[in-house]
Amino acid sequence: MQRVLVLNASYEPLQLVSLRRALVLLFQEKAELVEAAQRAMYSISHRFVVPLVIRLTRYIRVPRNLRLPCSRRGVIIRDRETCQYCGRQMSRTHLTIDHVIPRTLGGPTNWDNVVAACRECNHRKGGRTPEQANMPLLSVPRQPHYVAFALLIELERDDIWRKYSYA
Repeated sequence: MQRVLVLNASYEPLQLVSLRRALVLLFQEKAELVEAAQRAMYSISHRFVVPLVIRLTRYIRVPRNLRLPCSRRGVIIRDRETCQYCGRQMSRTHLTIDHVIPRTLGGPTNWDNVVAACRECNHRKGGRTPEQANMPLLSVPRQPHYVAFALLIELERDDIWRKYSYA
């Protein structure tokens, strides 16, 4: 299924939608075409370009102070599918969640205390802090501020969408 990037009126990436939804937004004149594919779709009497990126004609206010729940998927996306100890990139299924301050030492499960780690690094660190295990973090964990931060990693995977990512 092909997906289409939807930009706000300010060219801020909002979400990925199905091709069908994008065409409906274009037909209703709620969006305008920004980039299209080389191929086309045909009906009995019309030829339609296949949209890749569309922009809404009206600005949609995006809440900036929304508290996002801390989840495994969210942490892995925030850390860009990269082990925060050794720097290896791998699929989501091969990454685990590690508590910087272990739960055995009273560490909470929140954005500021969990990072993505490969199984080997997580096992090697064990129930110690990164300093005790001599395993420095690549980046300091923190709560994401951008509501659609999960979209950013998707944008980086596609050459056409990458230029709309400002992270």
